[in-house]
Amino acid sequence: MKKVILDTNCLLSFVTDRNLEQQEKVSKLFQEAVQLKTVILCHHHVISEFVFVLSSVYGTAAEKIHTILSDLVVMPGIVPVAEVNIKTVLSLWPALIPDYGDAVLAALCKDSKGTAVATFDRKFQKAMKYAGILSIEL
Repeated sequence: MKKVILDTNCLLSFVTDRNLEQQEKVSKLFQEAVQLKTVILCHHHVISEFVFVLSSVYGTAAEKIHTILSDLVVMPGIVPVAEVNIKTVLSLWPALIPDYGDAVLAALCKDSKGTAVATFDRKFQKAMKYAGILSIEL
């Protein structure tokens, strides 16, 4: 079974209409998860960024965000993750992965066998490739 680490931009594209092309692509990933063909790892850092962006940029009420997250964490194929190896993060950040949040996801990927990061961020994809970390293009 394929395992994917979800970047915040994928989750935002899934629940908003900010980019319909991205929404369609990430929806396919979620469909695979519901069908138990893919496991989506959703790190706590992604959830924190997601809450921040929905509330501060989109003006979404906390109760609505709570409902979205409550639905997300009980979806088949979704696995919330809180752990990360800080030594691995620091081996990547800032030299190889300039953004700390991205380094958290890259570290999780590096330490988790058979995973790849799903992101729409081209700079992050390029940095991961340079660091020898797998990403998937949606």
